Amino acid sequence: MSTEESAAATMRRINELWAGGKVEELAPMLHPDIVMAVPGFAGRIHGRKDFLAGFSDFCRNVKIDEFHDDGYETDATGSVAVVTFRYEMLYERSGTRYHATGRDFWIFTREDNAWIAVWRTMFDMQETPASRMA
Repeated sequence: MSTEESAAATMRRINELWAGGKVEELAPMLHPDIVMAVPGFAGRIHGRKDFLAGFSDFCRNVKIDEFHDDGYETDATGSVAVVTFRYEMLYERSGTRYHATGRDFWIFTREDNAWIAVWRTMFDMQETPASRMA
């Protein structure tokens, strides 16, 4: 497996885990000091604990009906990899279905033969109600 393929495989595993509600299992793939730039760069989330809390909160409050990730693009140089992908998701929250799309952007570093996420943001996010739930 190439360097780019292994970084993308780590990203796919992260998506499988969180979308499956297994947020705690992400911890070994996240640097303790990971930073997330909130969409629109309106703020920052610092550290693995707060980063995971965001995923946990989302998973606790929604029911994911569909999650699709595609269009992976990966660039790697030395011990750094950048992985981006498009996503589309249908989920339910408080009796309303939402359709969300966008592009996720992650930066990884290679530590002890594993890719560890150090930075994330999301671009081109759109979220609209899909339909009312009965």
